[in-house]
Formats: sequence, C-alpha cells, structure tokens
Amino acid sequence: MNAEKSSKGLSWILFFVSLAVLIFMLMFVPQWFWLVLPFTFTFFVQAMDFM
Repeated sequence: MNAEKSSKGLSWILFFVSLAVLIFMLMFVPQWFWLVLPFTFTFFVQAMDFM
C-alpha cells in the first residue's frame, strides 16, 4: 500500500509539471500546446486513481 501511495504522489507531481509545461507552451508557442495534452490528462487520471 505504501508503494501505491508514493506512486500516486509521483503522478500528482508529474501532473503539475506537465500542467506548468502546458501553460508555458500556451503562452509562448500556442500552436504546439497539444503535444503536452496527452501527458497532462494521463497523469491526472493516474493521480485521481481512475486507471
């Protein structure tokens, strides 16, 4: 159970990092922001424990 908890924490960290990259890309290179979307949504779903 402890490994599951740390994996969930890592998923939250990766979600927030990918969200920051998504916002950065929306501000400076908006035509390429969609490249980060799969990572953002995947880490969010993992962090919410839907997958």
